[in-house]
Amino acid sequence: MRLFLSSYRLGADPDLFLRVVGPPGRIAVIANAADAWPPTARRAAVTSESAPLRSRGFVPEEIDLRDHLGDPGSLRARLAAFGSVWVRGGNTFVLRAQMARSGADAVLTDLVGRNELAYAGYSAGACVVTPSLRGLEFADDPEEVRTTCGTDVVWEGLGWIDHAIVPHAGSSELADEGIERSLRYMRDNAIPFVALTDDDALVVETDPR
Repeated sequence: MRLFLSSYRLGADPDLFLRVVGPPGRIAVIANAADAWPPTARRAAVTSESAPLRSRGFVPEEIDLRDHLGDPGSLRARLAAFGSVWVRGGNTFVLRAQMARSGADAVLTDLVGRNELAYAGYSAGACVVTPSLRGLEFADDPEEVRTTCGTDVVWEGLGWIDHAIVPHAGSSELADEGIERSLRYMRDNAIPFVALTDDDALVVETDPR
């Protein structure tokens, strides 16, 4: 398993990202954490991810999980053309719900677990790989799942790592009272967690499952 988990994009040391995903090439971009946003804002969210990736020689291509709802086989076939995936921030609960609806949770767990795909994600894209999303409701609105996806909230994370992640900590421009409440929730409930500033990134490398 190869994971690059950051608070905001590539963090302060892009070399860590390159260490995880390897030489530049095609990279799948998943932007479904932005599905609750207006269409123009969502399109801009996809576009904004492309520039920093292209500047480092990557060829980004969006994989919209909404094109694979109830059809994980088609998603697996699509991802087979890539060696890495980039999962952007937004609403963690919406991203998790779309992963469940498309089967991306199981497909990614298999491909990433067998080192067939390197996973890089920031903010929501990092939070979703944790054991549980409890405590993140202070920063992201779970109610957006019902209006955007028409399903219940999925509170379980993908469980690839054994601790929670709270992004945008410290002096981040995206820090707000919601982030502080999430941090207090983790501490008050003795939940192991890592608080990431927007300069920080976690790298996880393990043998294939």
